[in-house]
Amino acid sequence: MTSKQRIQRLALWSIFIGIGVMALKYFAYHVTGSVALYSDALESVVNVIAALAAWWAIRVSHKPADQNHPYGHHKAEYFSAVIEGVLIVLAALMILREVWLAFQAPVRLDEPWLGLAINGLAAVINAGWATILIRTGRRERSPALLADGKHIMTDVVTSAGVLVGLIGAVVTGWTWLDPLLAVIVALNILWQGWQVIGSSVQGLMDVAVDPDEHIRIRDVISANSKGAIEVHDLRTRIAGRATFIEFHLVVDSKMSVGDAHVICDRIEDALREEIPSVRVIIHVEPDDEAKLPKGTAAVPFA
Repeated sequence: MTSKQRIQRLALWSIFIGIGVMALKYFAYHVTGSVALYSDALESVVNVIAALAAWWAIRVSHKPADQNHPYGHHKAEYFSAVIEGVLIVLAALMILREVWLAFQAPVRLDEPWLGLAINGLAAVINAGWATILIRTGRRERSPALLADGKHIMTDVVTSAGVLVGLIGAVVTGWTWLDPLLAVIVALNILWQGWQVIGSSVQGLMDVAVDPDEHIRIRDVISANSKGAIEVHDLRTRIAGRATFIEFHLVVDSKMSVGDAHVICDRIEDALREEIPSVRVIIHVEPDDEAKLPKGTAAVPFA
């Protein structure tokens, strides 16, 4: 199975699993009447909508480059993540509305232990699935898959908090604990939504690779640049799964175009082997005409 097929299959399965978990959580709310469990179920509705958006975005992002999109469609996944972030915020606001109503008319829970058991089962399913999505999203560099996994894992954390709190409410008889837990869930969801939106906006703004990745790229270039003199103006940007790299390669002014091309091919092959979906642009300069931008240090090659 190719990377593309694996990512698309996981995105599709995420929809069905989300629907199953949503049904379990709504049933838990139905048998208890708990506003905290209602808030948990409402977040699952968001999960399903977000999974649909992620599945669509991933399909679009894997389309090959065309005349109107010569650099590909990689950034489509960021739009999915932004949509998910907005939906998370809306869900939190809806939860807070229910909390306000619950504080005005608190009620005792019906069938609390059955509801807690059902909700616990849903949380276990979510935990396993979120782990798979996060691991695959990081390995395949899929922002949509990673955002979906992180959101579901946050759902797991809130579910665990709700379960612990509701057990306390049932044992003590303190009905006000139920809406209070829903407030905590809503605030946690708001924070997660803010993080998802912020991360996606960074991707849309062509954020560079992290410092460690930048050093690794320089090391790969250095190790495969035999015959060149130095490199400068190394720049990177991330667009979904793709990493774009460009730099200036200084060579001896007497070197033939063919020899310089061999060096470039060697560097590009090494970068492709090291970094999935990399796009490399190399500007070759003769040493007698190389000009470094002000404040930029060149990296010489041995």
